[in-house]
Amino acid sequence: MHDSYERLPVLVVDDHPDVRLALNMLLRTENIASVQVESPAAAMVAVSTKVFSCAVLDLNYGADTTSGHDGLALVARLREEYPDLPLLVMTAWGSVEIAVKAMQLGAADFIEKPWNNMRMLHSVRSQIALGQMREENRRLRGEALLARQGSDVVRVCESSSMRRVVDLISKVVSTHSNVLLLGENGTGKSLFAREIHALSPRSEETVIRVDMGSLSEARFVEDMFGEDKPTPKPGRFELAHGGSLILEEVVNIPFFHQVKLLRVLEEGELEREGAARTRRVDVRVISTTNADLEAAIRSNRFRRDLLYRLNAMQIKLPPLRERVEDVVPLARHFLLRECRRLGRCAMIFTPSAERLMRGYHWPGNVRELEHSIERAVLLASHDEIDASGLALCSNQDDSPLLLDRLTLPEAEEMLIRNALERNDHNLQRAADALGISRQALYRRIEKMKSKGHFEHVE
Repeated sequence: MHDSYERLPVLVVDDHPDVRLALNMLLRTENIASVQVESPAAAMVAVSTKVFSCAVLDLNYGADTTSGHDGLALVARLREEYPDLPLLVMTAWGSVEIAVKAMQLGAADFIEKPWNNMRMLHSVRSQIALGQMREENRRLRGEALLARQGSDVVRVCESSSMRRVVDLISKVVSTHSNVLLLGENGTGKSLFAREIHALSPRSEETVIRVDMGSLSEARFVEDMFGEDKPTPKPGRFELAHGGSLILEEVVNIPFFHQVKLLRVLEEGELEREGAARTRRVDVRVISTTNADLEAAIRSNRFRRDLLYRLNAMQIKLPPLRERVEDVVPLARHFLLRECRRLGRCAMIFTPSAERLMRGYHWPGNVRELEHSIERAVLLASHDEIDASGLALCSNQDDSPLLLDRLTLPEAEEMLIRNALERNDHNLQRAADALGISRQALYRRIEKMKSKGHFEHVE
C-alpha cells in the first residue's frame, strides 16, 4: 500500500462549527489532516478539486432537521460520482432506519453523536485502510491490463521515469476521467492517448481523433458540435458518444470557441449549429499538447476553467534524452517491426550504433528514433546496422546531409514532418512555412497516410 494515501486529508462535512473544530482537533492527535466544510454543496466542490482519504458526513443539516434527507442524498451522490471514496456517516438523531438507509446507499460505517473518541478514530482509520485497498486494487488492475494488452512500445520501456508514467496510466485507465497528456513533440502523446482508450471501459465504443490545429476556425462549431442545416450532420462529440474523443494540441482551440467546449464538458450537453434541441453526449476527453498551457492562460489564449475540466488527471511524458535506458530497447523493437513490415531478414545493431544512439540527444524524441530506424532499414545493404547507417545529425545544422540519402518522397515527408513539429501541428502555419497552400499540404498528408507512411507517434 502507498504511504502517500495515508497523508491525504479526511473530508469533514457538518453544519455545526463546534463539531467541525472538535473533529479537527481529534484527528490531529493522530496526525491526520482534515478539511472541514459546512454543507453538502460545499462538500461536492471540495471533492471536485481535492483528493481525500475518506469522508466523515453528518446526515442532518439545518435547525431541527431529523430526517437525514440531505445527508442521505449526499451519500448517494458521492457514491455515484466518487465510488472509491470511503464514507463514514454520523448524526445526533441516530436510528436503525437511517443507519440502514445510509449503509444501503454505500456508507461503510455509522456513528452516533456524541461520539466516543476511540470509536471515531478506529472507524476513520478503518476507512483510510479501505481507501488504500481500493486504490491499490485499481492500480494493480491497471498494471495487469497494461502488461497483458498494452502496446509493445509501452512494454519495452525500462526507465524509472516511464515506469512512473505507466503507474499513473494504470490508475486512470479503468476510470472515465478526462486526461491531459503533456510532452514535447514526438514523446508518444497520441500513442498513450489511444492506449488509455483501448484499455478503458469504453474500449468497445468509438474513439475519435481530432487535430485541433487542422480545424478551420470558420467551421469549428460545425465540425465539433454538428449542424442541422442545410443537411443534418453530427459533430465529433456526437460521433464519439459513449467512447473517447482525443483532442490533439488543445492549445490551438480558438479562444472564442473555448467557452462552448467548456459547456459540453461541464454539462454533457450541446446544440448543433442552427438547431434548437439540446442533445446529451457522454464522452471521455483525452487531450494532448506540447505547449505551456499556463503561459497560454497568462497571455489570454487559453481558459483556466477549461484546463481544470481537461486535466482531471495530468500526465507528463519525459523526453527521450531524459530516459537513455529506453533508447536501445525501443530501437530494437522498431528494428524488428520494420524488418517484418518491409519483408527484410532479421537485422541487428552493431555496438557502435548502440553507443551512438545512447549518446545522441534525440530532439525529435521517440518519433525521430522510429523514423531513423525506418530509414536505416530501407537503406541497409546487409544484416547489420552500424553508426553510419543511422545517419544521425550531430546538430540541427547537419540535417541537409540527410536529404542526400533520401528519395524524393522520403525527403518530402521529412520536410512536412519538420514543418508540422515546428508549428505545433497547426496546418496553416506549417503550409505557410513550406510555401504551399493549406489544401495542398492536407492532400500530401492524406496521400502519405494512404500509403502507410504517416503513422507516426505524436
